[in-house]
Amino acid sequence: MKLNYILMLFLFLSSVTFAQTKDNRGYHAKVGDKVPDIVLHLTDGTTTSLQQLRGKVVVLQFTASWCSVCRKEMPHLESEIWQQFKDKNFILIGVDYDEPLAKVVAFKKEMKVTYPFALDPGARIFQKFANKGAGVTRNVVIDPTGKIVFLTRLYDTKEFNAMKGKIASLLSGK
Repeated sequence: MKLNYILMLFLFLSSVTFAQTKDNRGYHAKVGDKVPDIVLHLTDGTTTSLQQLRGKVVVLQFTASWCSVCRKEMPHLESEIWQQFKDKNFILIGVDYDEPLAKVVAFKKEMKVTYPFALDPGARIFQKFANKGAGVTRNVVIDPTGKIVFLTRLYDTKEFNAMKGKIASLLSGK
């Protein structure tokens, strides 16, 4: 009985690990893809679109208040990316996965982040980049021409630093 339990646990953990390490990591968008023109309804009542943001380096951070890994990553996004690059030709927008305005505003305040947030009712924006059932905690880096140049999943320091380097490189024109 104990051996069967251990075997079942091993098989389950193996399948979870495999799902987490697959090359696409739940994305159907790929580096090199042009992004569609997506309208973003920001929590401050304004709207923008990826078309309007052409010419800037854009990071879409997919997040949700219930996501513990998102909460771990957000202070780093605020201090190491937003505060560092916000006065350059750059925008970081948190895209909250299918939560109402009041909850998103409270979440942003609780996390003490100052970058703008957009609502994503029904996770329609999320689904333009990743499979509906795929987890949040992902960043999509878009170059000034509207092309995806970097994708992250979960919060990994090495990957996060590589994303930071990519953003700095794009902003310096290298």
